[in-house]
Amino acid sequence: MQVLGDLVADGRGRDGPLFTAPERTAPYSYRDFCTNAWKGGNLMRHYGVRKGTRVAVVAGPKNPVDGDEPGYLGTAPDPLLAVLAAMLDGAIVDVDPPGAVDATALVAPAAWLDRYELGPGTKALAYGGPSDDPTVAQFERELWSENPLQPPGDVAPDDPALAGERTYTHGDLLAASERVVAENDLSDETTVALRAPVTTAGAIVAGLLAPMQAGATVLLGDDDADVAVAPEGVDVPEERVIRPSDISV
Repeated sequence: MQVLGDLVADGRGRDGPLFTAPERTAPYSYRDFCTNAWKGGNLMRHYGVRKGTRVAVVAGPKNPVDGDEPGYLGTAPDPLLAVLAAMLDGAIVDVDPPGAVDATALVAPAAWLDRYELGPGTKALAYGGPSDDPTVAQFERELWSENPLQPPGDVAPDDPALAGERTYTHGDLLAASERVVAENDLSDETTVALRAPVTTAGAIVAGLLAPMQAGATVLLGDDDADVAVAPEGVDVPEERVIRPSDISV
């Protein structure tokens, strides 16, 4: 396994649940999520996302309410889907974008789009909502009808994939996720509660990529799990905790 596209391709062969939440009537399977990641990569290519371009992704609930903060997921993993989809195209993803976004695309909850000032070449894609702005693409609707095949493109292990304190490559992220799996004994029988904001490389690795490496299930919600991914100083019901700030990427 050399690039994140390999992780997604492997995931399509798994039959188990990748995401679950108390509010979901059925789990979100590996097969469905990884197929949708392929579809998301093809969708973003329509809007100019290619190798070396930048994509900003704001994580949040589909329909945020007062008190919700950017970075914290709701009960649907659409932002994580967008992150992987852009990486499949070879883009560099910023999961903690500033208010002024200079990128090829911005993916965010429809209710939060007005918080961001888009550059002249930035395409807005909204999940949740919908947005009343006709220039905004509806992420879920356009994803539904997209091609369910692996996006074209030549991505290498040393290509950049994620912006943060530094720029992390596909190889960096995969190697870090393998270490998290080994150090925390993650397996296909593990449930990982994602309780941290997905605004850092450590959170993306611990809350998405490492569980996918192991075949584990990611819990989005308040139920107890085997392992929690949580920020420093936050109490959680789980005895085993992975702190994103402790992860070396």
